[in-house]
Amino acid sequence: MAAAEMSFLQGQLKERKQRLETVIEATPDDANLQMLLREVDSALDRFEAGTYGLCDTCHESIERDRLLADPLIRYCLDHLTKHERAALQRDLDLASELQRGLLPPQDLNVGRWETNYHYAPLGPVSGDYCDLYPAKEQLYFMLGDVSGKGVAASMRMTQLHALFRSLIGMGLPLVEIVERINGFLCESGLSGQYATLVCGRAQSGGEVEVFNAGHLPVIAVQQGKTRLLESTGFPLGMFRDATFVPVRVQLCGDEMLFLYTDGVSEADGGSGEYGVERIVNLLLGKVPCCAGEAVSACLEDLRAFVGGQPGMDDVTLLAIRHAG
Repeated sequence: MAAAEMSFLQGQLKERKQRLETVIEATPDDANLQMLLREVDSALDRFEAGTYGLCDTCHESIERDRLLADPLIRYCLDHLTKHERAALQRDLDLASELQRGLLPPQDLNVGRWETNYHYAPLGPVSGDYCDLYPAKEQLYFMLGDVSGKGVAASMRMTQLHALFRSLIGMGLPLVEIVERINGFLCESGLSGQYATLVCGRAQSGGEVEVFNAGHLPVIAVQQGKTRLLESTGFPLGMFRDATFVPVRVQLCGDEMLFLYTDGVSEADGGSGEYGVERIVNLLLGKVPCCAGEAVSACLEDLRAFVGGQPGMDDVTLLAIRHAG
């Protein structure tokens, strides 16, 4: 793990120890609190000895995501007991269920806007972020990718979901929402953890305001042609004083925006990556079509491209079409 992450975890453990000691003073007979304090002390001792983050059995590194989720763990996945493996699987199953519960309805229609998406984690949980938020005749949409994988990335994804929905509900301008979330991620995140993100606000007349913070280009399909809406800012959580500039698009009937994560564009077919250009050509060949058809066509083509190659990342697609 990076030195900054180790320093963060050590600081978290010291803070946890102080809180436990305060509580134990008020309830000195609580055996569970005493046991937890001993575990925290043991973890801090391992920091002093230079063995923190190493498995007690094989002395190899414990998985990063698991340490970030629980800084007290002492064994890598290969050396968990049968009971511990079962408990971990139950936790992952619950986390997966909770994360899927945050997804918006499929085939959501808001005014003249028609949507469809596909969300497929590589494992039980995902660092991909996809959400749709209707507000009167407006539609807010978000799609992104948190750096890293596993539980830590999924926790950050859940934070993004809560932050966006809370701030949108306050009626703030979209640029202020993006700036506030960037500030929060910078202040609360670990070193090297950030999120690439596309977020936008689609109005009933077809006007769309799009912010692309370090993410892959959004594909706008207009008048039988395509236009790439490239990133205009850094990923969220990277720089506290970063500025974010919107791109504005006017969509008419049957025109759409198509968003995706790098699990699509970087999918390996054995002879190279799937690539953005292939998505562009696919969409051009399907104009005009509904949002669901665009997503289904891309998935079918992606599966044909990768063949029997195993997936290496989460796959998320989102199509937003103006029905005119």
